[in-house]
Amino acid sequence: MKLSLGFSPCPNDTFIFDALVHNKIDTEGLEFEVVMEDVEALNQKAFEGVLDVTKLSYHAFAYLTEKYALLHAGSALGNNCGPLLIAKKQLSADEINKAIIGIPGKYTTANFLLSLAYPAAQQKKELLFSEIENAVLEGTINAGLIIHENRFTYQDKGLVKLMDLGEYWESTMKMPIPLGGIVIKRSLPIEIQHKFNRVLKRSVCFAFEHPASSKAYVRQYAQEMDEQVMEDHIKLYVNDYSIDLGVQGKRAVQQLFKKAEEKGIIQQIKHEIFV
Repeated sequence: MKLSLGFSPCPNDTFIFDALVHNKIDTEGLEFEVVMEDVEALNQKAFEGVLDVTKLSYHAFAYLTEKYALLHAGSALGNNCGPLLIAKKQLSADEINKAIIGIPGKYTTANFLLSLAYPAAQQKKELLFSEIENAVLEGTINAGLIIHENRFTYQDKGLVKLMDLGEYWESTMKMPIPLGGIVIKRSLPIEIQHKFNRVLKRSVCFAFEHPASSKAYVRQYAQEMDEQVMEDHIKLYVNDYSIDLGVQGKRAVQQLFKKAEEKGIIQQIKHEIFV
């Protein structure tokens, strides 16, 4: 059976999907048509329901639990790995609330966390995540919400951190921050859903056990990225929660949605969210 599979060109995704895509593991008869896009583009494709399996921001998933179920493998959760709010200079809370802030997409978990920390900050401009630093430097926005490898490069460009939204979440909620997960269409047979979860877990385990094996694939889509930044990126976003969410990971996801419901950011979720 062939499944359409969406994930981003970021090192954490290419690292965990390499073995699966290149048949380095037993895929149990599954084949894949890969669609590689930026995370917000993948979020939009999920709203359109065009992909069988896809990487998805947890914020976006909150609106899509009727169409998709969350796999136990493949998630990006962790500590000290959240989005950063940055600017050219330090800004007061009042200045942040009035600022034009560049965000990597309306339905990103980053934007959700910004809404929790600064609910009064409403002047947001959606940009490709890789363009946000330069937009801050050029002054077209007052502050920017950065994700992925940009958290390793902003200081080199003379930018300053206003808030680590991952630290904000962790200090408030006392649990890891859920950023993105892998979801699968509920319309697929349940045995296919469980089969893909097994295959994905196998792929993540293979990546950990053979870290050199995925390097060429990771490098192919991270050509402009410094080798150390590439490795740091993977270490930051790929961990035990990527193998299996476990009790703590599931609790963190559920708490994220509960908090979003309490704040009126999303409607109450009525479906079991996990496969």
